[in-house]
Amino acid sequence: MGVDWTQLPPELVESIAKKLTIYADYLRFRVVCHSWLAYVPKTPQHLPPQLPWLMLPQSQPNQTHRAFFNLSNSRVHFLHLPEASHRKRRCGSSHGWLVILHETPTVLLVNPLTRAKRHLPPLSAFPNVVRFDYSEVGREYALRSSSGDVYTRSLAQMRDSFLKKVVLSSSPLEASGFTALAILSQTGDLAYCRDGDQSWTFIDGARSFSEDVISVNGLFYAVDSKGVVAVCDVEGPSAPRVAIIPTPRLEDAADMRYLVNSGADLLLVSRYLEIERWDNTNVNYRTTGFDVFRMNWVGARWEKVENLGERMVFIGENSSFSLSASDFPGSVGNCIYFTDDYSESNYESGLGGYDSGIFRIWDGTIQELPPYPRNSNYEVHWPPGSLPLWVIPNPC
Repeated sequence: MGVDWTQLPPELVESIAKKLTIYADYLRFRVVCHSWLAYVPKTPQHLPPQLPWLMLPQSQPNQTHRAFFNLSNSRVHFLHLPEASHRKRRCGSSHGWLVILHETPTVLLVNPLTRAKRHLPPLSAFPNVVRFDYSEVGREYALRSSSGDVYTRSLAQMRDSFLKKVVLSSSPLEASGFTALAILSQTGDLAYCRDGDQSWTFIDGARSFSEDVISVNGLFYAVDSKGVVAVCDVEGPSAPRVAIIPTPRLEDAADMRYLVNSGADLLLVSRYLEIERWDNTNVNYRTTGFDVFRMNWVGARWEKVENLGERMVFIGENSSFSLSASDFPGSVGNCIYFTDDYSESNYESGLGGYDSGIFRIWDGTIQELPPYPRNSNYEVHWPPGSLPLWVIPNPC
């Protein structure tokens, strides 16, 4: 006599569901039958970080759906996401949420999986913005420089060049609240806001630590171009506290730096670029390699890493992160999965292709990401603000 699985006790079904760690498996489990669908919550609260999807550029400027490439099964998912469509600029992804800028002061957070939305304080609420006026067409913003001079910027200029990246401490739906930290593109300042704040606040003592920022256990770690790290505590009621880790300065020729929390380790990833000249007017950049360093907290110094074992590192315009390949069947560890986060010109010219790929640490070679042949000669014209971007699917 066969077993009627639909008659399992609710508490047993729930217990099994909580042992599932892959979101796709959880969804399939829920729809086995009507009773399981009723017993298992729609939104899982126990899942660890998932293998990221690659948010693909728009092929047409007026699309309201965005394509996401799923690394785990090589499928493309199309999600209704008008918030990230034409004339919008993404300014990072963090904990599964996109940061979206438009030709207004609005700074929007949106979860592409659930369409949940939250607002951060607007661009006009940064400390160095002294005036915002829609009637001043072409110079709607007035900003004060560090030297005290006042200059103006248009709506499009602020959207495209004011912020480099925004990083979140946690999902905006966390009951304990969240904090957002923004890297300003031109000044190198760091500014933060807590959940519910109406304005942004500069972090004194952390200026120039603007290569990359990550959040680890309630603290923000920021790195400068020489690998020196500032630890920023913005959670207390008093002014932010900044501690500089006195590491020796790196004197290599790295073009970009990224911080990555990898298990129990703090990693520094150095990225190297070279110039490719197509003709006298088109210049594109291409990634040629990476170095990885691990923080040795005894003596506070960076030590070069030759092997990351099962770890996979994901860098780009996203908040940098690391996963273990052993948690995701078919994945390859000891690799850096990277996208372009430095130059829109590669895409506007239609000649440079995509500077995205998989860097294999063990032999120093670069493998193409499945959707993007690195050496393709296809001419494509993508809208500005449409670079590929890693996004962790997060139902919360």
